[in-house]
Amino acid sequence: MAETDAAFAGALRNVVVRYPGRPPLGPLDLAVAPGEILALVGASGAGKSTILRLLAGLESPSEGAVAGGAGRGRTGFVFQSATLMPWADIQANVALPLDLAGVPREEARRQAAAQLAAVGLGDRLTARPRQLSGGMAMRASLARAMVTEPDLLLLDEPFAALDSITRRRLIEDLHRLWTGRSPRPAMVFVTHDIEEAVYLAHRAVVLDSGTGRVAASLSLPGPLPRPDNWRGNEAYRSTVERLAAELARSMTASAGSNA
Repeated sequence: MAETDAAFAGALRNVVVRYPGRPPLGPLDLAVAPGEILALVGASGAGKSTILRLLAGLESPSEGAVAGGAGRGRTGFVFQSATLMPWADIQANVALPLDLAGVPREEARRQAAAQLAAVGLGDRLTARPRQLSGGMAMRASLARAMVTEPDLLLLDEPFAALDSITRRRLIEDLHRLWTGRSPRPAMVFVTHDIEEAVYLAHRAVVLDSGTGRVAASLSLPGPLPRPDNWRGNEAYRSTVERLAAELARSMTASAGSNA
């Protein structure tokens, strides 16, 4: 493992993942800097969720190595669905990572309450998941991932099932939570939404739909969090078109190679 990997919140080095009955993913090289927000885009099956699982230590590569992520510091994970325990109230759900880490119950509940307040659910501590809207449930899931103050936060299309207004509000919340941490955590955010990727992140990586390799890496313009009316900015609009073109190119190239 390269010594420079210690400078990254997470890194994949020459990683290959093999599954029965399908072509392997990779080889893949990808690194996430501390405090960086990285958006992963690509066609279904390109390996976006696999990358998150590798960084989280939930899956091991067939070849190559994973640095950072689960290997050092704390890692939080927000899944596509909220995955809350239906029998427990929201405060207990958010406190779960602290309970598992051996934090005393009273302190775990105090930290969970503070994190729920940070995502706008400070008045819903005793609510059950069934009593929450989809957006509220995802806020609770985000609070649970943030309660351990992770160095690396992994998000697997967490807003995909929500309406566009709720998605926008949650992205603003995510930026606010990221800004409020010192040091700021690195984030890797999987999305199929090009506009969401450009608005959310410092950098967008396009994965080849056939091999899972990095087809393109674009630095995204503008400060984070985004200023008001950023979606109307010409730099934003032109970058959306550039990223859409890179995604289309990666899918066309893959289709041609499989023809």
